[in-house]
Amino acid sequence: MRVSVHFYSYFKELTGCAETAETLPEGSTINDLLKLLIARFPKLGAMQNSTLIAVGVEYQGRSYVLKEGEEVSLFPPVQGG
Repeated sequence: MRVSVHFYSYFKELTGCAETAETLPEGSTINDLLKLLIARFPKLGAMQNSTLIAVGVEYQGRSYVLKEGEEVSLFPPVQGG
């Protein structure tokens, strides 16, 4: 399945992009997605314990099971105004 991932605030600088699309096996969780993203963008690793994650417009926990076509957003813990 494919999901789109959007990076906000300084996560854009850490990854070098504002968004990406990832392919995961059916039944994958947000935690599985994070492992994949950290392998692709190692600088995210330092932020993995404090990253806020939303699917659509709802914040979700790491055990949330992703569905085909969902939009995942990653936010740093503190953002400027």
